[in-house]
Amino acid sequence: MKENKMKTMAWLIISVSFLITIFFGYQIVQKSRMETDLDKYMPQDHPAFVYSDQAEAWFNIKDGILIAVENEQGIYNSGTLQKIKDITLQLQAMPEFEAADVVSLFTADNIVGTEDGLDVRSFYREVPSSAEVLKKLQSDVETNEMVHGRLVSEKGNVALVVAALNDTAFSMEFYQNILAFAHSFEGPEKVYVAGVPVVEGTMAFLGPKDMKTMVPIVVLAIVLVLYTVMRSVRNTFSTLMVVLLSTVWTFGLLALLNIPIYAVSIMIPVMLIAIGVADGIHLYSHLDLFLMENKGATKVQAITNMLKNMWKPVMMTSVTTAIGFISLLTSEVLPIKYFGLFTAFGVMAAMVFSLFLIPSFIFVLGTKKQKTLKTRDQSHTGFGADFAVKVLKYKVLVVSITVILGVISVVGIGKVWINSSFLENFEKSSDIVQTDAFINQYFGGTSTINVILESENEGVMTKHETLQLLSEMQLSVEKVEKVGGSFSIADYIKRMNKVMHADDEHYNSIPDDDELIAQYLLLYEMSGDPENLWKVTDYDSKKANLTFQLKSDNSKELKKTIEAIEIFKPRLEELGISLNYAGSGYKALVFTGLILEGQIKSLVMSVIIIILLITLMFRKFTIGLIGSVPVVLTALLSFGLMGLLNIPLSTTTALISSIAVGIGIDYAIHFMERYKIYSQETGDKLLTTKLTMSHSGRAITFNAVVVILGFLVLLFSVFPPNRSLGALVSFNMLTSFVATVTIMYLLLYKSNIFFKKKS
Repeated sequence: MKENKMKTMAWLIISVSFLITIFFGYQIVQKSRMETDLDKYMPQDHPAFVYSDQAEAWFNIKDGILIAVENEQGIYNSGTLQKIKDITLQLQAMPEFEAADVVSLFTADNIVGTEDGLDVRSFYREVPSSAEVLKKLQSDVETNEMVHGRLVSEKGNVALVVAALNDTAFSMEFYQNILAFAHSFEGPEKVYVAGVPVVEGTMAFLGPKDMKTMVPIVVLAIVLVLYTVMRSVRNTFSTLMVVLLSTVWTFGLLALLNIPIYAVSIMIPVMLIAIGVADGIHLYSHLDLFLMENKGATKVQAITNMLKNMWKPVMMTSVTTAIGFISLLTSEVLPIKYFGLFTAFGVMAAMVFSLFLIPSFIFVLGTKKQKTLKTRDQSHTGFGADFAVKVLKYKVLVVSITVILGVISVVGIGKVWINSSFLENFEKSSDIVQTDAFINQYFGGTSTINVILESENEGVMTKHETLQLLSEMQLSVEKVEKVGGSFSIADYIKRMNKVMHADDEHYNSIPDDDELIAQYLLLYEMSGDPENLWKVTDYDSKKANLTFQLKSDNSKELKKTIEAIEIFKPRLEELGISLNYAGSGYKALVFTGLILEGQIKSLVMSVIIIILLITLMFRKFTIGLIGSVPVVLTALLSFGLMGLLNIPLSTTTALISSIAVGIGIDYAIHFMERYKIYSQETGDKLLTTKLTMSHSGRAITFNAVVVILGFLVLLFSVFPPNRSLGALVSFNMLTSFVATVTIMYLLLYKSNIFFKKKS
């Protein structure tokens, strides 16, 4: 009668679980969305981002879509020039762009000197057809340093159309449309599309596609490994249901709360599937051993014993794993915050399913047939027991190897660096990287840093001292390897000074006369479009925007550029000018600092909390310290390996510490809990170690194998950082497992922590 009631309860638990899962699945279908704006990855209230946003509004700084038109024979022919014009006009007509924000050879200003003074003309309005006019156009471009090398390559074979995108205009539909639009102009010209919005779109496109590939592979791998270690279809099915339901609940909650899926979020299913099987493995491992030793036990007895002995370690390991992920909330990087929070939710959901759904499945599906096992006694043998003896025998060797690896890791940690490059999320052979490299080959660069200069004094930015310093700064910083070009108010003045002196190159410089500079600016405002000036200075000349172009968005290169700029800070301050930064390139650099800061906070916080939890669980602080040894060693070796292999910290690999601590501590808790139980049962140290290795050692071996293989599936990802993460986490799990059954085991054995006196 009692069993029937429990079976009814089991069916109720299963039914309710699946009904709620269907609800969350509906939320995923209806509300899930991918975040494509990389600015949304950053904390909007951070001072650096607040200032950058303000500066972007002052000078209309926007990320641009770059369309490069290549004609190997040269662009100075009617067909190519017509395409440049058509691309420009059609982009200007699109609602995603402001007409004034689309710049090309067709719209660029050609500042020239005339008998009457200064004039600002178009390079061409009607497409020239005669050889003479085409030659004149080529000459005009090649003698105008504001266009030559910036909008037309120095070889004259590539022209660039730059279209600054409105902040809220980007969508996946627009991304697909702009690519199709650009490539419709190909033949005989080749057309290339690049820029930050295109990188964002490519990530948003490939992210879900990558997840669709990863999840089936990891599920298949987990199923095969689970069946191999469990030798039971029903046990494999039950464990798999736990992780699949927890994954659906996690993404369903994300959708329900209208939180977008970030690039890093695509790894949550892989994480939960690989991590969530651990509870099932430990529960079924204990169940199998119990049934082997108690051949006539009923399902009720078996389930009761399983829950009685395993609920505590299952709960504690899940809580500590969740804490490892929750510690990521210390990061100011939004994708990492959400990744930590919702992965923690998924881990706890998997724990609840394991403690309620697995017993329910056992009631409904039954258990596999068991073989009898010898009664545990002094003669107990097996691989785990033999391994325990060998660790004791070669303890000096084990400790020596650990110390040597620790020293090497410390050296490697000194070489760890952070990289916020979004472009390096892609394969070097991918179209997006190749296109970016092509445009960087012919032009200043696809990445930018905006230097914002401010003064309280009106007119400072157009004084000759300031302009000469700006020009000197540009020439100096452009010597940095990856800096391809720069642009400021100084370029306008130098161009105007040159054309007003019959294009004499000697006058391609800043004049010493402030009144002459003021006259040049007045003439330009009268002859041209003054709106262009407001992109480099404000109306009162109290602010200025100096843009540096870089051929890489790599953080190392960004830092080198900043260092070269900072050299001029004292001289600017002497003129009463403060220096700040803005734009996507600078924000990406700040992003790297936040990643490192969050990583350190996360690691320290999670280790401290886990030590306290283990202390609370075992009621002894020393045990808390011993239990933390495997994860501390794992974190040390992991970061050391990253430094030695030149693997940078990124938004993806920054997750390693929380994963290493959160998952790795599971092995230690299961091992210590079983060690404590057997120490109380036997009172014999050696027998306790043998039995612990045979029980928990067996389960955590299975657990480690499943998790390692689960994360190795990330090696199939299209994103290199994901592959690095998969390899590193697999290494971490192996390290945590080995450290648990060697160093931590030796510390437990030698400390006699669970024995009042030596046996």
